[in-house]
Order: sequence, then structure tokens, then C-alpha cells
Amino acid sequence: MTNPTPVTASAETSRWQHVLHRWPSALGLAAAAGQLATGGNRDSVAIVVGVATLCYLGAAALRRRWVAWAGVAGGSLVVAASELAGLAWWVGLGGVALVLIVAGLLGRAPRPALTAQTAALLGYGGLAVAALYFAPRAGLVLAGVVLAGHAGWDLIHYRRDQVVPRSLAEFCMLLDLPLGVGAIVIAVID
Repeated sequence: MTNPTPVTASAETSRWQHVLHRWPSALGLAAAAGQLATGGNRDSVAIVVGVATLCYLGAAALRRRWVAWAGVAGGSLVVAASELAGLAWWVGLGGVALVLIVAGLLGRAPRPALTAQTAALLGYGGLAVAALYFAPRAGLVLAGVVLAGHAGWDLIHYRRDQVVPRSLAEFCMLLDLPLGVGAIVIAVID
């Protein structure tokens, strides 16, 4: 009878390296769980869509992939500042988006990337804002569907490794899909 091979220090290190390599997944899942634990309401899900699309647009317009990560904090600050100023959050994000589009055009950002990210912001973001004008449950379903759909956009960027860092696309996938599906479930069972 042979003894099973013991786990070597290098195998154990390799496992931890793999876990640490997946930090964006863990962070995305934790953010989704945090949102769902607080109720996952229509407005908060729509805000996630708005901030996510702004992050991608910022990276494309400024031709700096890391800007997408800065956009997570920056977009959240714009939402808070807009609400403190008595504006709808989407007005603030829309103003920043307009500035980014102009900056991208003046800075000669690659047109295909800038156009695609602008279209995504208008499409996903527009539907997220529209969700605010539906009845709360129906709006939560729409916002959830839009956010879950945005996970497909994240997957495209993750696989192509373009516009945003793969770590951000991975984070967003594992935020968008669980939060979007969770929002739909909350709306249906509530």
C-alpha cells in the first residue's frame, strides 16, 4: 500500500497564487453580495450600470486602460456629488460622459473604441435610466436584465483584453451577473 503524495510547499504556494490571481472575481462577488444584502433596489442597480459604462468610456476616451479602475471610485463620487447638488445621479454621469467623449475626440482616441463605448453607455445606460421611470418592481427587473446583459460586454472585453484591464472586466462580470440576476429574483419574489 502506497502513501498518498503529500502536498509540497510549492504546490501549496501555487494554490494560493491561483487564489490571489482571482482577486477581481472575489471583489466582484463581494460587491454583488453587499448590494444584494442591502436590498438590491432599482436605483442602486441602475447606478451600477451607469458607473460601469462610464468606466469603460473613460478608458477608451483617455486611451489609458487603468482609468477604468479609477472610474469605479470617480463614478461613485460623481453620483454622490450629483445627489448632494440636488441633481439626478444620471445627470452627473451624463455630464462626465460628455466631457470624456469630447476629450476622446480632441485627443484622437481610436474611433472604433470610442464609438463602441459611447454606444454601450447610451444603450445600457439609457435602459438603466429608463428603469427608474417604471414601477419599482418592473424597474428592478429591467435594471437587473440590463446589468446581467452588461456582463456579456464585460466578457467580450475580458476575452479580447482590450480597452480596460482584464482585472476590471473580470471584476465587472462577477459583479454584474450575480447582482443583475439577484435583482430580478428579488423583484419577482418580493
